[in-house]
Amino acid sequence: MREQYGPWAVIAGGSEGVGAAFAHQLADAGINSVLIARKPGPLAETAAAVRAKGVEVRTLALDLTDPAAPDEIRTATDDLDVGLLVYNAGANSYGHEFVTGDPDRMREVVDLNITAQLALTRHFGQRLAGRGRGGILLVGSMAGYLGHAEVSVYSAAKAFGRVFAEGLWLELREHGVHVLELVLGVTDTPAMRRGGLNLDLPGLNVARPEDVAREGLEHLADGPVWIAGGNQRAVEKRNGFPRADVVLGAHEAMRRLLDPAS
Repeated sequence: MREQYGPWAVIAGGSEGVGAAFAHQLADAGINSVLIARKPGPLAETAAAVRAKGVEVRTLALDLTDPAAPDEIRTATDDLDVGLLVYNAGANSYGHEFVTGDPDRMREVVDLNITAQLALTRHFGQRLAGRGRGGILLVGSMAGYLGHAEVSVYSAAKAFGRVFAEGLWLELREHGVHVLELVLGVTDTPAMRRGGLNLDLPGLNVARPEDVAREGLEHLADGPVWIAGGNQRAVEKRNGFPRADVVLGAHEAMRRLLDPAS
């Protein structure tokens, strides 16, 4: 793994949950990490734990919705031989009905899930293509397979990310660079817990961060898309017709997930 994806990985959204799991598993393979996240506290804690495995770790406490963030990341990594970009910073930062919501907050969802992702993917993609090896792993969501009430912008952004990854996979495979969109379902992360999701709902398929990160790394060469956590059939169903029935059914399931009394 280190020969293809090392010696350095850049992990956006690397302070906790799936991002931290990536950092730990890459460290086990001898790969150093640059961890990027908004909150300095969790970032420092994860960095210390990963360093304890004998690798180097740099941290950047940045808000990726800040237009200056990509340039700061470039400056901080120009001296490193980066072999892997993991873009895991794609949580939904704002949920509201579209027509009555705050346009600036919705723009932040687009900036985090699309604008910053494109900037970093272009920068590191050029470097990886030039070295003739490496990988780009974009963390997606099952939310991107159909529309959801109050997170319509987020769902659309995730759909964009998957289609973008497919095109990028076609472009970079001739340069020896692996591209993978890792699609997650419900995953037991701190962010999910803070969001108030009813993860104890009977019959709900809940994945662990360590498991989905391991799937992503094991299948980086199997792009353009890998569905993690045993959710392949659920995703196939979300692609079905008639769309009204599919979307309404998913909407009712989401209401149960968000209702602690369910």
